Amino acid sequence: MLYSHVPQRILGVIPARFASVRFPGKALATLAGKPLIQHVYERAKQARYLSEVIIATDDERIAQAAQQFRAPVRLTRPDHPSGTDRVAEVASADSASIVVNIQGDEPLIDPGAIDAATLALLDDTHAPMATLKKRIEHPSEIQNPNVVKVVTALDGDAIYFSRWPIPYDRGHEAVHYKHVGLYVYRRDFLLGYSQLPVGPLEKAERLEQLRAIENGFRIRVMETDYESLGVDTPEDLEAVSKLFASVIPNP
Repeated sequence: MLYSHVPQRILGVIPARFASVRFPGKALATLAGKPLIQHVYERAKQARYLSEVIIATDDERIAQAAQQFRAPVRLTRPDHPSGTDRVAEVASADSASIVVNIQGDEPLIDPGAIDAATLALLDDTHAPMATLKKRIEHPSEIQNPNVVKVVTALDGDAIYFSRWPIPYDRGHEAVHYKHVGLYVYRRDFLLGYSQLPVGPLEKAERLEQLRAIENGFRIRVMETDYESLGVDTPEDLEAVSKLFASVIPNP
């Protein structure tokens, strides 16, 4: 179902920090003449269901860069343990009923993928949280622990997320899906998320989304064709730069 008008405020938040372990300052790294964070912001702005997109950071350098390309920016506390907590701080001061956590290191983020995840909560008024999955096309990704796999029930709710190859393909007929780390939350659920107990599965897998499942909350999962391509290292930036010209046409 498509909505020509959404009678509620939906806020997109892009958490961005300067002190990345593997790539310090990557939010301001230059890609095609613009800071990385600007590409993410401009792509997110194309999503049809977001009422506003805000950059959330604890660093003045990122805030100043955002102001230069006229993006709304909020300075947040420096002690947040995760991007989710940074997004929650911004959401706590906003009236939006639905909040989208948009990764700040994906300059090719598909606006349609943002809309697909958002529609999950617009269509299912009881789900507190939604995310995305993509069918795995390269067999090497199934065994790669850095590619998080997800299995879902017939109704589309997440059963489990794992770094392990799930499901086990005994008959060589299984279809594997990887998790695309874009999250949509109902505001009240997001504000209480950090207070939920951390369970043994989250500790073992080191996957924050398992906290919802371990505490009995549903996660709606929508399928997408979007191939997530994050920038975690300078080498990643170089790879994205090579793809960029072919994916984003010149104005």
